[in-house]
Parts: sequence; structure tokens; C-alpha cells
Amino acid sequence: MLRVTDPFRRAQLATAALFSSLGFQYATWASRVPAIKAHLGLSTAEVGLLLMATGVGAAASFPLVAWLMRRLGSQRLALLSALGLALLLFALAAAPDYPVALVVMLADGVLVGALNVSMNAQGAALEVRYKRNAMARLHATFSAGSLGAALLASGMNAVTSSVTAHFAVAAALLLLLLAVARSGLVDEGAAAAAEETAAGTGQTAADAGQAAAPGKEAKKRGRWTLPTRMTLWMCCAMAFGTVTEGAMNDWSALYLKDVAKASAELAPMGIAVVSCMMVLARIFADGWRSRWGDGPIVRAGSALAGVGLALALLSGGVVPALIGFACVGIGIAAVTPCVYVAAAAQGSDALTLVAAMGTTGLLGGPPVIGFIADSTSLVWGLGAVAACALVVTLCGTRIRWPCPARDTGDGTVAGGEGPGPHRPELVTGPAES
Repeated sequence: MLRVTDPFRRAQLATAALFSSLGFQYATWASRVPAIKAHLGLSTAEVGLLLMATGVGAAASFPLVAWLMRRLGSQRLALLSALGLALLLFALAAAPDYPVALVVMLADGVLVGALNVSMNAQGAALEVRYKRNAMARLHATFSAGSLGAALLASGMNAVTSSVTAHFAVAAALLLLLLAVARSGLVDEGAAAAAEETAAGTGQTAADAGQAAAPGKEAKKRGRWTLPTRMTLWMCCAMAFGTVTEGAMNDWSALYLKDVAKASAELAPMGIAVVSCMMVLARIFADGWRSRWGDGPIVRAGSALAGVGLALALLSGGVVPALIGFACVGIGIAAVTPCVYVAAAAQGSDALTLVAAMGTTGLLGGPPVIGFIADSTSLVWGLGAVAACALVVTLCGTRIRWPCPARDTGDGTVAGGEGPGPHRPELVTGPAES
């Protein structure tokens, strides 16, 4: 296995392996839904319920994941949930009937929720320890994992129709990613409680003992605490941001075909434009964060997404639509990485709740947009998506964002007023308690 000597790069590679594995596992089973439908003899409605079971499991996993995060820490929980997701592919392939498949998908959703929280906690811990922005690129590797799974599914379909064989190869690759992740994750349990709190606030251990940051107690392995107002603003930003992201993937092609009157060959370009712009933006977003800070990036990006999409809908036509979709992909790309970082600074409970709201928005938003479109029109439905992006802009003015870290290229951090990128007491929005 390739040896990486730089500690930051090793930890970054390990965390990226977790993000890639989640995208890879999701796209792997999703690519074989038609084969699973035929094997179990399911109706379209039963397939819909099967897919919904994953979302229900992920959204309902909040209490369990919050408890596991306090008991196990993000490192162990990430490794265990990634292992469980690899093994669940075998369980899904071997499911003898519909009820068993439902149980498997429900368990898949719970493990997705656990891995989603723990891997983002690892990403935030990586930024804190090395004082370098990395979260946006980590989220880009999730998309890369999904792309890799799609390519594997295409290749396996050309060789064999066996779902079991496909899932066996996919599970082997997931175990390889797990081995990469195991070698370099940030060990949260190695630090003392005071140092752990200091890492979350970007202060020295002595200063951390006197700080009154809202998430201070939540960082400790104590009982669950009620969310602060700032955490609720983060939940709102995450929910509406993922509604925007998910709705564009589900409804852009239909808008191009039915409203903009694009050809059948051009209609899928809506999804392609959004996805490509999101990946490209996430590759560069960590540099933007270092230069301008998380708060301005979230506010400007979500405003670009909302205004760009609204103008495209008002203009009509294929070209304006594609430009509007590109604005959404670029603008919304950095929202979830930045909100995850801010939530992690408030503690594992806040991070878990924010992640659950993100799952709810991603899975529940597109059907709501569908209801709006059914009762009015798809133009009004996507207009609601533009409004959701603007709601994120409003939420961005109420969140206490980390101080930007400016990497000079020699391993040190320049700029800012504190020792690192995460000082919740230095805010770009109004301070709340």
C-alpha cells in the first residue's frame, strides 16, 4: 500500500477514503435497483417504499448516533459503520423476500447516518489539528466514489448479470478503502478533555477553560444537551441547502424536457451540469474558505444559487436553464462542508442533529417540490428551490462561523487573529448563545 509520510496528507487520505466509501456504497446498490426489483418481484410502489426505508433509517438514527458518538468517538464509529455498510451489500444481495430487504435497507440508512456524522467529525478534526481547510475537497471525494461505483456497475453488467458477484467485488473495494481509512484517522481519544475542548474552539487549553462557547459542554462525553439557537440556525441552513441540492438532481432533467422543450439527448445535461459544477467548486472551495472565510462563501454561494436559478426560470429556454443550474451547482457546493465544520465546533450532538436535518432535506425535499409542481407547475416548484437557497443566505447571517485559516504553503497558517481556523468567538455574523 502506498505510504504517505506527511501527517496531514495521511490523515486527509484516510478521511477521504471514508467519504469515497459512502458515495461508492450508495451508488453501488442504487445502480442495481432494477435487478433487485426483478429478483424480488416488486411493484413500483414497493420499490419506492424500499428506497424510503433508507431515508427513514438515516433520519431516525439521530438518538442512536448521538449516543454512539459519545461512547465510541468518531474514529471507531466511522470504521465500524463503514465495515457494516460493506457487509450489508451481501445481505441485500441474499435477501430472500421483500420484508427482509426492507429491514436491510432500514439498517443501511442507520449506518449511513452513523458514517455521515462520524466522517464529517473526522473532517472537522482534521482541519482543527492541522489548521488547514480540507472539508470541501473531502465532500468532492464523495461524488468521486459515486462515479466510481457507476463505472464499476457498468463494467460488471457487461460481464455478468449476477448481483451477488457485483456486490462481492464492490464489498472488496470498500474493505480496501476501509484499510486506507484505518491507517490515518485522527484519534480523538488521545487528547485530554481540556485539549479536546481547545481543539474545538481553536484556543489554548488554558483559554478554553475560561471560554463560554455554546458547544463547550457538548464536546465532552456527557449526556445529550438541548440544541442552542445557533445550532438550530445550522439545522435550517443544512436542511434548505440539501433540499436545493437534492431537488436539482431529481427535477432538472424533467424541467429541461417538459418546460424548456429540450431534446431527449439534452435533458440529462441538467444533472450533469449541476454535478460537475459542484465537484469543481468543492475542489477549489477550500482555497476560497482560506481567503474569504466560511460565512461569506456560504452567503455569497447560496445567494448566487437562488438568484441564478430564479433568473433562469424567468427567462425560460434551455441555455438560461443550464446557466441557472450551473449557478446552483457552484453556489450550493460549499454550503454543507462549511455547515458541518461549524456544527462540529459545537459538539457531537450538534453535528449529529445537523446531519440528520441534512438527510431529511435531501430525501424529503424533492417530494415536496413535486407536490408544489403538481398543484401549480414545475416552474413554481423550482422557484421554491430558488427560495430555499435564499433561506440558506439568511441562515448564514445568523451562524457563528470559524475564523479562516490561510495556508502559506510551508505548513504554517497566516492571517486571522487566532492560533487556527476555528475560533467560534471570532464571528462573521451576530453572536448568539
